[in-house]
Amino acid sequence: MARTASVVTGLFAGFLLDTDQDIQGEVDTEADPTGPTAINTAVATLALDSGINLAPIPPAYVVTQNMAIEIWERASVVKYPLIQVYSDRVRNLLTEKFRTFSGKVRTVAEVRVSQDRIEGLEDQLRLYVDAVTQILDANRGNWGQGAFYTGGYEVTFDPVKQGGKNFLQVAKVTFEVDMSS
Repeated sequence: MARTASVVTGLFAGFLLDTDQDIQGEVDTEADPTGPTAINTAVATLALDSGINLAPIPPAYVVTQNMAIEIWERASVVKYPLIQVYSDRVRNLLTEKFRTFSGKVRTVAEVRVSQDRIEGLEDQLRLYVDAVTQILDANRGNWGQGAFYTGGYEVTFDPVKQGGKNFLQVAKVTFEVDMSS
């Protein structure tokens, strides 16, 4: 079952960092492999539309690990904005007979934003979350390797707290992926 969770988190992190598709999911045949990632294309579009300055998210800041921010900040230098992708629940429902696994993998994309002033922090976080949900919306359907995403998600926003550069706010985008292997 751990392999199942790793497959789903890896696939979604791949969608966030994809350079071959735009945010509408259309294949771009002229894409440069060193060009902008899907998440940064979505972030740039939202920043332009809203008039809010948003920093791009470097590929190194999209990580597939579930770690409390307090521990992470003590263990290494953390830079923001950051997206953590992890699975927090795997359910083998055996909906398909004669399969080793057929069930649901609940996956979380945790978006963390920090800055030295509290003003505008939540506005930035909401735009980064919008970018993540645009990537999800653009990738409904078959993800390959037995994974299928139907399109539903839930977003929760945590209150601003002390951390990061001074103030830190976290939002979680939670969604389920049907998996069969």
